[in-house]
Amino acid sequence: MIRKLLKSFSIHSVLIFTSLLSIFPFIWLLSTSLKGSGENIFAYPPAIIPKDFTFANYVGVWHRVDLMRYFYNSVIVAGGTVLLNLILSSLAGYPLARMEFKGKKIVFFATLATIMVPFQAIMLPVYLITLKLHLTDGTNDVAGFIGLIMPFAVSAFGIFLMRQAFLAIPREMEEAAIVDGCNVFQVFWKVLLPMVKPSLAVLAIFTFIGSWGEFLWPSIILTKESMYTLPVGINNLQGMFSSNWRYIAAGSIISTVPIIIFFLAMQKYFISGENEGAVKG
Repeated sequence: MIRKLLKSFSIHSVLIFTSLLSIFPFIWLLSTSLKGSGENIFAYPPAIIPKDFTFANYVGVWHRVDLMRYFYNSVIVAGGTVLLNLILSSLAGYPLARMEFKGKKIVFFATLATIMVPFQAIMLPVYLITLKLHLTDGTNDVAGFIGLIMPFAVSAFGIFLMRQAFLAIPREMEEAAIVDGCNVFQVFWKVLLPMVKPSLAVLAIFTFIGSWGEFLWPSIILTKESMYTLPVGINNLQGMFSSNWRYIAAGSIISTVPIIIFFLAMQKYFISGENEGAVKG
């Protein structure tokens, strides 16, 4: 009994310590955003609890930059990226899971192989293609949004996740729908897709987090400040306010709020969706 308690205590101690290490940067960021101008934010050891507690940094950022415009741009880009990933990944994962055709395994493993290629390695050709197609904000705002969304409209991870989700569904469900008169698309849309909602939620969460926090691609392709997404706009604070780290911290905290809200709204599907993705190979 004592051995089990010691083992449980040691495991939980390690997990708590690791969690604190992971969350400390966010806590420090939150603390910095709430400190007044008379307090040293780089004091060592760092003071987590502000002595001069204030919300003035949030008010200052809100009034001095067009955060609502940045937020609006990020919502369009992240929303479009999530929507396209759900649709395209499902459409690609379904035939890889339920249909038989020549070269099926080659297509699947070739798709998986692209996971090992970082976006930075293909960024230059993607950028040149985007320029050739005039999908930049220099053409118009709509083209700019398309240029921001299309390189991330589908991912190998999403295709793999949806394939695994479709594989976990018994074929009897599909056969029963066909007997009832459903065609292939109706089987996909009305029968199978509603049964993989947890996996869709997982894909939506990962895609939203990645798209919302994307900095490199928007900073390269965008030329107009009115098209900036939140990460690019917040980075712009560094030059505008001579590196006022309190404002930068406040802007960063504001930008994380939608991610937290989105995750909390989808979390009931998250665990079951993760488990579904590992049922069959």
